Amino acid sequence: MIRRALVALAVLSLGALEARAEDPALAFMRHVDAQAKADMARFQATVSTQFGVPEVQVQAVLGQVQRPADAFMVFQLGQMSGQPVERVVPVYQSHKSKGWGALAKELGIKPGSPEFHALKRGDLHYGSESGEDHGHGHGHGRGHGQGKGGAEDD
Repeated sequence: MIRRALVALAVLSLGALEARAEDPALAFMRHVDAQAKADMARFQATVSTQFGVPEVQVQAVLGQVQRPADAFMVFQLGQMSGQPVERVVPVYQSHKSKGWGALAKELGIKPGSPEFHALKRGDLHYGSESGEDHGHGHGHGRGHGQGKGGAEDD
């Protein structure tokens, strides 16, 4: 009986540690989804402005992905890889169960590149440069190059 109680306590402790050490990329995605849930029109306008695409294109992508943060990431990966959204969406649809790293590789973002590391760290930016709607990273979702350089290792 004591053994079971200790095992249960250990499992609960591990769960608490995992909750505190949330993956930064997941935290960023949760932030983006929360922003979209709070004001979808503003989310669409923000993504449109940030990535320089028409809002109608943002709406079209939203209709092809599971959640708003996925739409953001489709545009982010397109920007990082230099690929058009029309190429990124099918890659997302066929590889979404493999994770963003696999999608990035499929789009030509090298595993050792700054872009790849920014994705892994959640070092991305949602919103304006002026301080509103910032995500949980230090990057800006822009200016990370075109994903063509970097080492091959992760």
